Amino acid sequence: MSAAATQGSHSLAFRVMRLCRPSFQIANPLRVDPLDLFVGEDIFDDSAAAAQIPRLLQQNHLTKPTESDLTYRHRFELRNPSDAMGLSGLLMLPQSFGAIYLGETFCSYISINNSSSFEVRDITIKAEIQTEKQRILLLDTSKSPVETIRAGGRYDFIVEHDVKELGAHTLVCTALYNDGEGEKKYLPQFFKFIVANPLSVRTKVRAVKENTFLEACLENHTKSNLYMDQVEFEPTQNWSVKVLKADEHHSETNFKNREIFKPPVLIRAGGGTHNYLYQLISSTPGSTQVKIDGSNVLGKLQITWRTNLGEPGRLQTQQILGSPITHKEIELQIVEVPSVIVLERPFLVRINLTNQTDQKMGPFQVCLQGDPSEERAVMINGLQAVVLPQLEASSSTEFILNLIAIRLGVQKIAGIKVLDARDNKIYDTLADLEIFVDSD
Repeated sequence: MSAAATQGSHSLAFRVMRLCRPSFQIANPLRVDPLDLFVGEDIFDDSAAAAQIPRLLQQNHLTKPTESDLTYRHRFELRNPSDAMGLSGLLMLPQSFGAIYLGETFCSYISINNSSSFEVRDITIKAEIQTEKQRILLLDTSKSPVETIRAGGRYDFIVEHDVKELGAHTLVCTALYNDGEGEKKYLPQFFKFIVANPLSVRTKVRAVKENTFLEACLENHTKSNLYMDQVEFEPTQNWSVKVLKADEHHSETNFKNREIFKPPVLIRAGGGTHNYLYQLISSTPGSTQVKIDGSNVLGKLQITWRTNLGEPGRLQTQQILGSPITHKEIELQIVEVPSVIVLERPFLVRINLTNQTDQKMGPFQVCLQGDPSEERAVMINGLQAVVLPQLEASSSTEFILNLIAIRLGVQKIAGIKVLDARDNKIYDTLADLEIFVDSD
């Protein structure tokens, strides 16, 4: 964090220290097993030689060091497997201001010091965070000013701010006070820092028949590992969500324990990634879905994580949009098809016709159209067109279509269209449906 210099002579000065958790002190010296200094790996091949190992260790002072041994001569000896990790057992306080990431809580310890030889009085202190979009007040003592700060004394306080914006931030600390001569002075100090993005979230939306799948890839841009406590998708009111995971084979006891104590997902520092897959199910099947700016609004992701020593973070993505929805004015859907269809015997298909506009539409004509040169396996039996009356806005009706199959095996019901009965405008074509035609 950098502080802007202020002009003029002041009795007071702000000092700012970021409050964050310490880190592990890790040293990576070259450590050796003391036995390797005197014997080779093949000593255990000879039982007589192996029996002399304890005496050899005693003679060369390679036994376990005692607390009274202050020579520090054993510091490079590998006496425990954990020594290879380089963890000294000590924690190290931050040596610099460090990086600040979106979604974290910025916590700062601020001290205002009186470096003069006289007392200052009636100190009004303000601390604010200024971003490119707004100015947020963190502390204001104008209603109860600090009465005095003696010569060489100080006044300390802690401020917190949930970081919700990227880019340049400025911690603005100001003090209005009376110095030793009774002169009123104003001290502003500015401490600047940059907020970076800890994660990038890339999403893909795929529609497979009646199902919609959302894949979210999270990439770690920080210099420390992130342990993801929660990556939840919050759908809009038109959708419900199901998390899809790889099949895991665990015992029933382990499964219950994993449900109670869910281990966090590790995303490693410096570009580690993890993918999440969600299945979205429409909560209002068959109805018109919400359309915003020509796109389908699915919902947003809620992400929470912790760093190595439990420092929390939280992010919420913007609304995730699916593929643009092409809304049909009139829609045809098959409701019911017989389970058994016999060759050259008429069968009835129940079809739904929906008016998805906000006005009355119709009358309609339903018929079978296609390439005249193509021989069809399924045809309309009887009248070649069904005439339907007008439909009110946002309403639907069902009708029966009499069909007949003239070929055996797997065949398709295809080419059935709905038209405007007056100008023959085609509104919709029924989706192809495969059927199995059996013999008598």
